[in-house]
Amino acid sequence: MRSARATLLFALVTAVLVGGGAWVFTLVYPGAEARRAIATSAALAFAVQCVAFLVVRIAAAREQAVAGWGIGAVLRMAILAVYALVVVGALGLATAPALLSLATFFFVSTLVEPLLLNV
Repeated sequence: MRSARATLLFALVTAVLVGGGAWVFTLVYPGAEARRAIATSAALAFAVQCVAFLVVRIAAAREQAVAGWGIGAVLRMAILAVYALVVVGALGLATAPALLSLATFFFVSTLVEPLLLNV
């Protein structure tokens, strides 16, 4: 029960952070093409962050929290690389808004992970 509560709280906080960040990015990068890139990055970041948080929770339960954070960091970097090299071009997304927003969403939501790990 406690694990589900922490995960739901993390998902809620991440949704608020990513949603707020997406709004700020649309102010910096106006236009429909940039909005589509930012929205795609926001959705991807939310999904990846929730998976990464679950990995850290499972690892922390086994007293391997640092290993969990390492796996999460590698996951995020791999997703960012594949997104940059394959997905952005394949979907025809605006490069700068897509990559900057995804990296920012990953960074900001990663900062709240330790705060919510033991909730």
